[in-house]
Amino acid sequence: MPFIHGKLLLEHARRNGYGVGAFSVHDAETIQAVLDAAEEEQSPIMMQVGQKVIQHIGLEPMKVLIDALAEGYTIPIAIHLDHSREYAQSMEAIQLGFQSVMFDGSSLSFEENVAITKQVAAAAGALGIGSEGEIGKIGGTEDDITIDHEDALITTTSEAISFAEKTNVDYLAVSIGTAHGIYKEEPNLRLERLKEISEAVDRPIVLHGGSGVPDEQVKRAISLGVSKINVDTELRQAFTRGVQDAFNNNPNNYVLADTLGSGKKYMKLKVKEKMKVFNSSGKAKALLQLIRV
Repeated sequence: MPFIHGKLLLEHARRNGYGVGAFSVHDAETIQAVLDAAEEEQSPIMMQVGQKVIQHIGLEPMKVLIDALAEGYTIPIAIHLDHSREYAQSMEAIQLGFQSVMFDGSSLSFEENVAITKQVAAAAGALGIGSEGEIGKIGGTEDDITIDHEDALITTTSEAISFAEKTNVDYLAVSIGTAHGIYKEEPNLRLERLKEISEAVDRPIVLHGGSGVPDEQVKRAISLGVSKINVDTELRQAFTRGVQDAFNNNPNNYVLADTLGSGKKYMKLKVKEKMKVFNSSGKAKALLQLIRV
C-alpha cells in the first residue's frame, strides 16, 4: 500500500483541481468500505482517525488496523489524526507513523493556538508528515464537543495569514459557514472569503463539516482552493441504514458478516459518490507516478 505524505497529497490535489476526501473510519468494516471505494474509483484518500474512535479503540490499535487492512491496495493513502486537542497525542501520532496530523487549538486564544500548532508543525515537518491547523471556530458537534452556531466564527483573511505565517502549517482549516454534524438548514458557504484566504495563504485549505453541503458549493469551494474535505456524518448515516435494512429484510439473520457487510456496502457507495463530486476519481495514477519519480 503506497502511503503518502499528507502535504504532497494535498498539494497535488490543489495543483490539479480536485479535492481529497478525508473519510472518518471507526472499525474494520468502515476502513474496508473506504479502501474498496478508493480502489474501485482509483482515487487518493485520507483516512481520518478521530477523537471518538480513539476513546473507543485507541490511537495505536487503529493505526495498526488500517495498516493491516490496507495491504494489497494500490491507491495513495494518508492516515490522518483529526482534531487532536493535546500536544502529547499529536506527538504520539507522529511517532506511530501517521502521514498527517491535525492540532485543533481553535478553542484556545490565538497566541496559544499559534504556539502549540507551530510546535506540532515543526515536529511533523522534520519527519516528513503533513500538518493541519485550524483558525476560526466551526459550529456543530463532533466527538462530544459542541460549539453553538452563534459562537462559530468566520475566519478573517488577516488572521488566516498571520496564523499560517507564524505556525508554518502545511494546510489550513478555516471556518467559512460549514458545521459538524447534521445541518438544520442548507449551509451557505462564504465563498468570497474562501477565495481571499486561499490566495493569501497560498496553501491547501481544509473544509470541515463536509457532510450535507450541496455538491455545487463543494465543487466551487474546490475550484477556489479547498483540497481536503472532511466527511463523517453522511458515512455513519449510510452505514447505519445498511445495517438497519439488513435486519429489516431478514430479522432472524444474526450473522455479523451479513449485517455489518450491508452497512459496509451502503457506506462504500456513499464514499464513491463523494469521490465523484470531489473530482478525485481516476487521480491515483498520476499521483503514484509522482511518488515513484
